[in-house]
Amino acid sequence: MLYLAEVQRGKGGLLGGGKAELKLLACQRSEQNWSAVPGDETVMCEEANNYNAGALVLVDLTSNRQVQRVQEAARQLVSILQNFSRLQEKFKTQEEEIEQWKQSLTYQSQELNRREMEMEARREQLQQMEEDFEQLEQQRQEIETLREEVNRQRDEFERNRQELEGAWEHLRGEMRRLEERQAEFQQAAVLDDEKAQVIQELLSRLLNGIPATESVREELVASLEILTQQQGVLGQHWHNLEQQRFTAQQMQDEVDRQAQDLQRRWQEWHQAQESLEQARAELKVQQSALSHKQDYVHMLGVQLQNHDDLHQQMYRLADTSEHVTIGQQVDLEILEKMSVDDLQRLVQELERDLEKLSKFVESQEEELRFKQQEIEALQVRIQSASDFDRLNLENDLADEQDGYQMLNETLVGQRRNLRERKNLLNRHQAILRRRQGITDGEGQDSGIDLGPMLSQIEAQRHQQSDELQKLESQIEQMRGAINQAQGIVNSQTVEQENKRNELKHLEESLLNRRKELAEIWGRVNLYQEMLQPIQDGVDGLRQKLESIVNLMSQVQEAGEEQRQAIADMRQIILSLTNTPELAAS
Repeated sequence: MLYLAEVQRGKGGLLGGGKAELKLLACQRSEQNWSAVPGDETVMCEEANNYNAGALVLVDLTSNRQVQRVQEAARQLVSILQNFSRLQEKFKTQEEEIEQWKQSLTYQSQELNRREMEMEARREQLQQMEEDFEQLEQQRQEIETLREEVNRQRDEFERNRQELEGAWEHLRGEMRRLEERQAEFQQAAVLDDEKAQVIQELLSRLLNGIPATESVREELVASLEILTQQQGVLGQHWHNLEQQRFTAQQMQDEVDRQAQDLQRRWQEWHQAQESLEQARAELKVQQSALSHKQDYVHMLGVQLQNHDDLHQQMYRLADTSEHVTIGQQVDLEILEKMSVDDLQRLVQELERDLEKLSKFVESQEEELRFKQQEIEALQVRIQSASDFDRLNLENDLADEQDGYQMLNETLVGQRRNLRERKNLLNRHQAILRRRQGITDGEGQDSGIDLGPMLSQIEAQRHQQSDELQKLESQIEQMRGAINQAQGIVNSQTVEQENKRNELKHLEESLLNRRKELAEIWGRVNLYQEMLQPIQDGVDGLRQKLESIVNLMSQVQEAGEEQRQAIADMRQIILSLTNTPELAAS
């Protein structure tokens, strides 16, 4: 089992040294699971003497606490910390997502509660309206009953009126007969008793036949009071209807205002979207220009690489051909004027410098070969090493390869300098042999010097390199501007998307408000449709009752006139008869 341990050294001896031991700190339960080791458990280990006190190591122990392997824990701890950091970032991202889901669910719960409260309020309102409608229906039935009672009393009154008309006709006939008899007995001052008695009886019957209107008037007054109470109830309902109509109109105005505001915000959003599309188009133009510049930079890089390849090919040509040289320019005029001895000493000095440089380059070449051997040996060891040792060997291999690369790059310049010194020495030796009279093939100075061509290539290379640096600087500036523009476009895109979602939400809310408003207007219109027929019936019944009251007043006046006429006729009869009993009756 793998443990994380700390190297500890015990005190002892004259020098204060002692055997090293390992204090177990944590135990690996699984690949990503470590648990602390309780207490101060230590393990003796000879390999721990190779580490300093306080160093952290990974130790592999058997079930009997026998040490199998000890290795440094630095890289493993770094890997564990990196994994822990990635897990922390992942957990943080998941926590943010969970928090977003919580907020979304909270908002949805609040919205559902609000909708539920609105539905409950609407249900209560509908229930109240149903109760009001039931009350109105009951009142309508009472009005219908009252209307039937009024119709019955009107029919009864009509019958009484017809009977009264018959009585009046009979009275008029009796009056005519009385007048005829009065003409017959005009000279006589009295009526006989029998006829006077008959006339008195007729007058009494006529007086008793006059209908009594007081009870009918009282019924009509009570009906009018009930009708007034019903009108008061209807007036309250009309007031409620006007309040609901006013509320609906206010809501209508608010919905219209919200619709205008939503339309204005949509227009602003479309204008901002057009600006965003224009910014995107400009960004694409800048990206296209950047792409063209990058293509041109790539082309310059290819040309520079070609110049480097040509440069290297010329040096390889100079290395493989004896007639091609690359070196410093030799002032032949000075060498011709110089004495042979001085020229010979100059050649000897150049030979000594070349020898020193050759030894130095040879030592560097030897060191390069040695590093190559070490790299090959490490590669062989890596193939057969364990997973734990392979990590250290791979790090050592990377370090050796870096050192080999640096040394090889240094040797490139040294090799080139060595060839130039050799070519310069050959030029001087050729001139010296010619002046000494040696005419062998080696003394002929007929080689081709590629130095001027290389100088020209180098000049072009520097020019292109400067141009490349300027282009790279421009590209960097363009990248910064494009990144800034891209950030602005991205932020505007997110802002536009958020505004679009907000407007969609407002649009949906406005649609719900319009549906709610349509329901309210429907209830108002239904309320009015139910109230208007009842109000018309009450108004018609009131008119009929008022007409009956006026007719009753006329009947009452006619009855008073009849009574007065009967009283006058009795006086006339009394004046025509001498019977005191009749006068008394």
